Amino acid sequence: MDVLEISKKILHEGPICDNCLGRQFAKLSTGLSNRERGQAVKLALVLEGDRIYKSENDDSLLRELAPCSALARKTLRIEGEDEQCWVCLDQFKKLDFWAEEAAKALEGLEYSTFLVGTKVSGLLSENEEILWAEAGTAYAEQLKTELNREVGKRIAEKVEKEVDFQNPDIVVTLDLAANKSELQVRSVYIYGRYLKKIRGIPQTRWPCRKCKGRGCEKCGFTGKQYPESVDELIKGPVIETFEAADTAFHGSGREDIDALMLGSGRPFVVEAKSPVKRIADLEGLAAKINENAAGKVEVRELRFVEKGMIETLKSSKADKTYKLKVTFKEPVSEEKLKSCLESLSGTEIAQQTPKRVVHRRADLIRKRYVHSITLDELTDEGYAYITVNCEGGLYVKELISGDEGRTNPSLTGLLGIPALVEDLDVVNVEI
Repeated sequence: MDVLEISKKILHEGPICDNCLGRQFAKLSTGLSNRERGQAVKLALVLEGDRIYKSENDDSLLRELAPCSALARKTLRIEGEDEQCWVCLDQFKKLDFWAEEAAKALEGLEYSTFLVGTKVSGLLSENEEILWAEAGTAYAEQLKTELNREVGKRIAEKVEKEVDFQNPDIVVTLDLAANKSELQVRSVYIYGRYLKKIRGIPQTRWPCRKCKGRGCEKCGFTGKQYPESVDELIKGPVIETFEAADTAFHGSGREDIDALMLGSGRPFVVEAKSPVKRIADLEGLAAKINENAAGKVEVRELRFVEKGMIETLKSSKADKTYKLKVTFKEPVSEEKLKSCLESLSGTEIAQQTPKRVVHRRADLIRKRYVHSITLDELTDEGYAYITVNCEGGLYVKELISGDEGRTNPSLTGLLGIPALVEDLDVVNVEI
């Protein structure tokens, strides 16, 4: 079926605007807008209609065109205006309206790129399906694709920003049914490393164990098990700097609440959600965070990254180095202790989920490697200072204690003497 025959079938359904008619042939020819395609097709149909009228005295094609073609009305010498398009319900007459609405919504936001999306109503989707049933889809493009493009061009002229199809700072969604536009602002992602310099602070907010976060007398109606967290100490300055709605914290693993995080620090990404500002002095932000944390937490090496860095942090099995202060139930000789530590170096450890975390972790047996474990000092008081370098995911406290046989081998098992970690410091996280 040729272009004109397809167009005649479409016209049988009712008046159609130039954009919607031309859109059915969007993949034919280049350098034309759909509106120009539609105008060209209507012109050809008027010429054909006039030929038939003059040769056969049949004006049916011209009369079918008249509700949507000024040239057809002129040929028939009748007055009138174009009627509403049965496909888009005259959405293409509102292109400037949508562009103006979007430009107003974007005022005050800091961004470099944008993209337009369209939420099509059920009626418009149904109309388009009827159209495709008549005309097919071989050469067509979707209504929302053309709306996105045409409104996007107009917005770009108004705001002097570029369209980005891959990773826009802001997506403008046209809600045709509600007659309003909505903004989805892409988060800003900042990578860094944090040091935790005091014990007793979790990485992220812990809901109160008693009330499960609802608030009760035990937690002072805060809903929190601990007054503050690394996440919360970082959050405030980030929200202030980017004028963000909220933040989300993504760490490369986490240390125990009673552990310090020292050395080069633990990698993290903080996500500033729905930010008004996207540009910031990150050295200044680090200074604000460190001042706010008052010596409890320190951040360093802040830099902007893309969202994919979160997956990199979460999926990487980072090797870690720990400094331990270990106590023993009975005195132990330096020679025996060194011998047992040598036995653990380069060894695969089988660990059943520790008792202390089995309430929130699947009860499985996991295998992790100890790359090296060495004695730094055995004091006269009987404390051992030990350095452990191991595969990420190893429960180091249980490597020492044995966790009543759930970790094997363990220092306790090899010594034959109960050993416990009194203090644990993370000194390096390698990614």
